[in-house]
Amino acid sequence: MQSQTSNPTEDILTSEDFYFRADSGKRFLNYLIDIILFYAIFFSIGIIVIQVSPSIAESLAVSDDGGFAFFDRIFTILLYAVYMSVVEAIFKGRSLGKLITRTKAVNMDGSSISTGTAFARGFSRAVPFCVFSAFGNPSNPWQDRWTNTMVIDLKKKSELN
Repeated sequence: MQSQTSNPTEDILTSEDFYFRADSGKRFLNYLIDIILFYAIFFSIGIIVIQVSPSIAESLAVSDDGGFAFFDRIFTILLYAVYMSVVEAIFKGRSLGKLITRTKAVNMDGSSISTGTAFARGFSRAVPFCVFSAFGNPSNPWQDRWTNTMVIDLKKKSELN
């Protein structure tokens, strides 16, 4: 990424391919925004299903003894994985959280992620405790490591230009 000159500061300031990884604070904010939007959509669809067909809603309801609680959690995690996969595939590495914080998921070379990579990133999030892997500096969670991607801070990159 950097040219071979004697002054590393000059390389950073003149290189068009230099990217700043988003810090763990921005990554956490992305997660919060995206999870809130996901649940808002999820509950909105649930309300529509209840209004349109109460019998379907009753058959999906959790029993008093919590019989479907485990299945419900797994299903919700998988739905979130699908949701994030589709959103990142459609918006080329961006989600609502990433749009707000001016960040973007890219391949390690800085190119836009493919649809397949977006789905791999989304389903990597379904692994238990994946959210905790984002803490640290630099923020390099499992979905980035396993797909050879990173989330860059577009604001810091634009400040260089």
